[in-house]
Parts: sequence; structure tokens; C-alpha cells
Amino acid sequence: MRRNLLKRDEENDPMSVVGNLFDVAMVFAVALMVALVSRYNITEIFSPENFTMVKNPGKENMEIITKEGEKINRYTPSEDQDTHGGKRGRKVGVAYELENGEIIYIPE
Repeated sequence: MRRNLLKRDEENDPMSVVGNLFDVAMVFAVALMVALVSRYNITEIFSPENFTMVKNPGKENMEIITKEGEKINRYTPSEDQDTHGGKRGRKVGVAYELENGEIIYIPE
């Protein structure tokens, strides 16, 4: 008879379902993060090596993302944007990398 009372209490408790919702939400969040990282090929962020990435090169919405140790910096160059030091930047040329690894800079 005691077993029947315990089973009836669990079946009537509406809060017993809430305990599993947290687990489902955590699995969904981790799966979403893994999908985003693999989709946008940003696995370099998790590596211990330093790197520089250029998004949308040569366009107005170009971004330069650098990782130095544990610090990730993001720079968006534009003619009217002030940085923290009050300096302004502008495009001064184009650099090309040849097949043999040599880099050629062409000023504008």
C-alpha cells in the first residue's frame, strides 16, 4: 500500500516535469553553440594560437578580428570612426600574397 501512495504523489505533482526542462534547455544550448561554431568556421577562437581574421575584405563593413593570448580584439575601419585614442584610419593601399608566399603592397 505504501508503494501505491508514492506513485500517486509523483503522478499528481505538476512540478515533477519542470526538473527535466532544465536538462533539455542545456542540451539545446550546447547543441546550438556547437552548430554555430562549426557553421561559421570559428574554431580558431578556441585554439591557444594567436591569429588575425578579416571579414568582408575591401568592403565598407570590413572587420579585422585578432586574438592575442586570451584577448580578442575587433576593429572596424571607416573614415569617420574614432577609436579609443582619438585616431582615425583610412585605406592606404592593397596587399597581395603571391603563390610563393611573397607579399606585394601597392599604395593608392
